[in-house]
Amino acid sequence: MNDPHETGVSLRTRRWYGGMSRDHYIHRSWMKRGLPDDAFSGKPMIGICNSASDLTPCNQHLDDLAEHVKRGVWEAGGVPLEFPVTSLGETQIQPTAMLLRNLMAMDVEESLRGNPLDGVVLLSGCDKTTPAMLMGAASVDLPAIMLTGGPMLTGRHHGKPLGSATDMWRMSEEVRAGTMTPEAFVATESSMTRSAGHCNPMGTASTMATMAEALGMTLPQSASIPAPDTRRRRLAHLTGRRIVEMVGEDLRPSRILTIDAFENAIRVLSAIGGSTNAVIHLLAIAGRVGVPLTLDDIDRIGSQLPLLVDIEPSGTRLMEDFFEAGGLPALLYELDPIMRGDALTVSGVPIRACWEECRTSDPSMIRPLDDPLLPSAGIAVLRGNLCPNGAVVKPSAASPELLVHTGPAFVFGSIEEFKERIDDPDLEVTADSVLVLRGCGPRGYPGMPEVGNMPLPAKLLRLGVRDMVRISDARMSGTAFGTTVLHVAPESAAGGPLADVQTGDLITLDVPGRSLTLHVSDEELGNRRSRRQPDPPVAWRGWTRLYIDHVLQADRGCDLDFLVGCSGADVTRESH
Repeated sequence: MNDPHETGVSLRTRRWYGGMSRDHYIHRSWMKRGLPDDAFSGKPMIGICNSASDLTPCNQHLDDLAEHVKRGVWEAGGVPLEFPVTSLGETQIQPTAMLLRNLMAMDVEESLRGNPLDGVVLLSGCDKTTPAMLMGAASVDLPAIMLTGGPMLTGRHHGKPLGSATDMWRMSEEVRAGTMTPEAFVATESSMTRSAGHCNPMGTASTMATMAEALGMTLPQSASIPAPDTRRRRLAHLTGRRIVEMVGEDLRPSRILTIDAFENAIRVLSAIGGSTNAVIHLLAIAGRVGVPLTLDDIDRIGSQLPLLVDIEPSGTRLMEDFFEAGGLPALLYELDPIMRGDALTVSGVPIRACWEECRTSDPSMIRPLDDPLLPSAGIAVLRGNLCPNGAVVKPSAASPELLVHTGPAFVFGSIEEFKERIDDPDLEVTADSVLVLRGCGPRGYPGMPEVGNMPLPAKLLRLGVRDMVRISDARMSGTAFGTTVLHVAPESAAGGPLADVQTGDLITLDVPGRSLTLHVSDEELGNRRSRRQPDPPVAWRGWTRLYIDHVLQADRGCDLDFLVGCSGADVTRESH
């Protein structure tokens, strides 16, 4: 290992433990509950930041991984110290886990800064836990490495593979269309969640795990090894060993999370058909390290790149298949000509070394650049009078015939109104209608929930319609699909034009032209704006009030304005 004494690195924990004063006595004495004396004489203290929780189903198994991380830390000469942080279960928390992403990031940041730690292993899994941990660790900038929990195994029902959530969205629409019984739908529940781990399509959890690996913040294959696979325990052990070495090398996130790393992640995002949620999270992480990443960079770098991985919701297969085909290293091998191969990783080597000779074992699963599943399939950024600060759409999960479409708006003022009216048999909509949902942005909901993939009107489902253009200031699950325009900025609650759309207004979506146009004159929009009534307060106290007052819009990552940037790890005052 790289011993801090030999490399000249000054351990941060010496401030707590390296002296003979009363304060040093207090710090050592209260920690000596089984630790030997020499644990405080220059061994790196390694935090294991654990987001395990029974209320976060995807992260329930992280306690087991933590034990294997500890083995690696001890083996490398460090002292492992596990601690809990806020945990966010995407499927459980109401009103939405996104409301609490920044709170979790703050928890991680303050826990790292305020405690005697020289480095940290970040254990994450579910959608928001991965970006929140990266954001918090980036703002402290101690040596940090991430280990994600891995996707669940492929579940099967009557012999057919089930993509967790992706097939749920599909089957729920078939129930509403009358082509599947509710009983048959519910019968798939246990088959879908077969094992420990997060969703097994390329949903947000798998996408953000892949982003963490593409950014260089994990060891190779962290994103795709299935959660129950014993090779993930081996990776946990190696991760624990590696963080001690990183402390000796003083290898911090600020050296890894560079503009080249973010550009690599954007290219990978396109190739995997990844979640639109990654756009918001990448922008927020970049903001923590001072990388000037913008929404337009997402389009410029990634939108013209092809889809190479055959995985739901953009493809047909699942994360277990991706792993068996070689995972991200095999995909990076195919992307070599367009990657920034010199970007540094937590392995201490350029990312190019992580994919050398890693050819896929299944070219139908991971396709070459010259034989993609879809060309120009990356996330597209739209501009226009309906989204002055941008909106996003995922062409690989949309219907090609709807990527250029003009139709009359049908407006829902809230998600509650939508749910109340969408199955009304007298709803005046056709397949050409554009469903518009507002009041679901960062401030307006609050927290920007995953409701942008609005279920289609039941009466149209019964006629065989399976997709329509949908527009909102909300997000959608990375496991979802459809021609959905998301993250409209500014949101309606922040005074964006979405607040002025009326049922019957013509809207044109032109994804190739990168435009979203409301066919209403500027004069009329001005008149409508002048007649707006202010929305009543959503909250008056607590975290929600703080969030509403300080959250940035989707085009800036939805971080809180006062959390952008890095405060570092220094603590200048003693507590005793």
